[in-house]
This record gives sequence, structure tokens and C-alpha cells, in this order.
Amino acid sequence: MNFDLVTVYLGLGSNMGDRKENLDKALDILGQRLRMDEVSPIYETEPVGSPGQRYFLNMAAKTYTRLAPAELLMLIKGIERKMGRQPGQSGGPRPIDIDILFYGDQVVNTPELTVPHPRLAKRAFVLVPLAEIASHLEHPTLKKNIRQLLKELGSRKGVVKWFPGKEEECTRLL
Repeated sequence: MNFDLVTVYLGLGSNMGDRKENLDKALDILGQRLRMDEVSPIYETEPVGSPGQRYFLNMAAKTYTRLAPAELLMLIKGIERKMGRQPGQSGGPRPIDIDILFYGDQVVNTPELTVPHPRLAKRAFVLVPLAEIASHLEHPTLKKNIRQLLKELGSRKGVVKWFPGKEEECTRLL
């Protein structure tokens, strides 16, 4: 068993209920098992894949853990279930979504888990908040840092920094 702390970057999103409260609650629960280091600002983002949903609030977090990747995935899935996420909601509305973006510089390919997250380089809603806290982090297989990946993506369409108190802008639907 690896007893060294591993730096893990997580992506968090919510588009059901009180989205900000959902993100805060998820961070609180994660903080009970992981050492939290840094969190990005929150961004309001257009949903990808399933039209007609409420906009998401998305953010990224830098954490440290001694959990193995599979154990971390079990922890995350447990938090999602505890917060009301139903299995099989890929692409649909959800109170919380937590993705393992990076697990140190490791590459993990199992039927249950792929790390780095396989679609992060194509998703502005992941790259924009991640660039706020880890712009120089290098993707272990693409050999490019987050800033470069964001530049190559080109468009930040549908990703806007969210500010508390602007609730009229934060309840939009597509």
C-alpha cells in the first residue's frame, strides 16, 4: 500500500437544487477524508450533451490523499449517492458530480476508472476552473499543461465566472 500523499485534482459540478450549497457540502464531506488544498472560483456553465437542463455550477479542487485510485472512486461515488445522485445519470441533471481529473502523474485504465479524465482536454467547463489553480500542471499522456490545453480548445463559450448574489443569472435554462 502506498502511504505517500498523492496530489489529486477533482472536478465538481451541480445543476439541481441549491447548486452552491451542493458544492459546499461535497467539499465539506471530501475534506473529512482528503486534505483540501486549493479550490477554484465557481463557474456557471452550459450543460453538455443533454439539452434542456439547468446550467451547472462547476469548480476544481486540489486535494491530497493516501487512498488508492479505486478507493478514492468508491469514496466519491458514496458521496454522490449520499447527496442524492442516482446511478445512470451520466449527462443528465444531478445534485453533484465529482470527477477525478488527475491522480498524481499516474495513468489509470480500468473498467471502472480512467485517469486522467478522458474528456477533460475537450471540456472548457473543466479546463477553465482547473487553469485557475493548476495552469502549469502537465497532462501525463498528452504532455501539455492545462494552459496549453485550454488555449488549444480555443472556445470558452458557455463558461462564465459565477458570483454569489446574482441568482437571476444562475437559474437560467437552455
